[in-house]
Amino acid sequence: MTEYPENIEVRHDLQTVAFYNLENLFDIDGGSQTNNNGNLPTSVKKWTPKRYENKLIKLGFAISNIGKKETGKHPALVGLAEVENAKAIENLIASKHLKNCNYHYLHYESLDERGIDVALLYDTTAFKVTHSEAFQIDLINEHGLPDNTRDALLVSGLLDGEQMHIIVNHWSSRRDGKKETEHKRMVSADKVGYIITSLRQENPDAKIIVVGDFNDDPSSNSIKHLVEGHDLFNPVETLLSYKRGSTVHNRVWKLFDQILISTNFFKNAANRFEYETANIFDEDFLKLLNGKFKGAPFRTYVGLKYKGGYSDHFPVYAIFKK
Repeated sequence: MTEYPENIEVRHDLQTVAFYNLENLFDIDGGSQTNNNGNLPTSVKKWTPKRYENKLIKLGFAISNIGKKETGKHPALVGLAEVENAKAIENLIASKHLKNCNYHYLHYESLDERGIDVALLYDTTAFKVTHSEAFQIDLINEHGLPDNTRDALLVSGLLDGEQMHIIVNHWSSRRDGKKETEHKRMVSADKVGYIITSLRQENPDAKIIVVGDFNDDPSSNSIKHLVEGHDLFNPVETLLSYKRGSTVHNRVWKLFDQILISTNFFKNAANRFEYETANIFDEDFLKLLNGKFKGAPFRTYVGLKYKGGYSDHFPVYAIFKK
């Protein structure tokens, strides 16, 4: 595993907020989720304790270094997607590279058909939780039945003493076609908009950060609808190019993983956080370094074939300065 510099000055005036789709972080016990049959030691994928431990260590190494070059420390807040359950999160934060990061987590079991959820890691020395709530996304399939997907997770709290609200998302995939599934992501955008409106009714100057794997790019209708309709700014929008993004589909870069912020992060105020910078955390150790897919995320599996990597997504992050 790549060595990372340890002697970076710790910046106490900076905090990192990150998001990472972990690519199917299932524990090896099967749990209560019926769709975990493909992620067990006895399955075709042979999801063994050794492979699980390897993934935990690698993901922990990645998370611990997000924003470290800029801040000298691990992120204060990390939104997660594709975690199976609380046990998997607990195993992650107890792993080699995260065990000293003072992380705790918030997670609610959703009704998602794949058995995957969103969650939030938070450093208890930097962030104090005051409220958390899961919001179900109400989708209907072609048969008029509930189409269960991941919840949106709202966590409110104090980041170094300042009130913040974080909304963690993992919107419906494009598996059945981009246009055919767009309406699902629009429903999710409306739900997040509803949460933002509710927060601003309580406090018109609420500071809000929306993170997630949106399965849409910054230019997509769902993201534009959310950003333009609710006075948000998308700091990662300009990072997408033909040779850079957070994930690859059919050899085309996508920026499905994004961080959106309320525009009051641009206000100058004493002892208040302001937006500083944002980036894709696409360090070389997270990439395939050779072959026809050189530069793409180093995945855990490709189909049923075990590769032993991190995830099929790169993390994204934003840094805030006080």
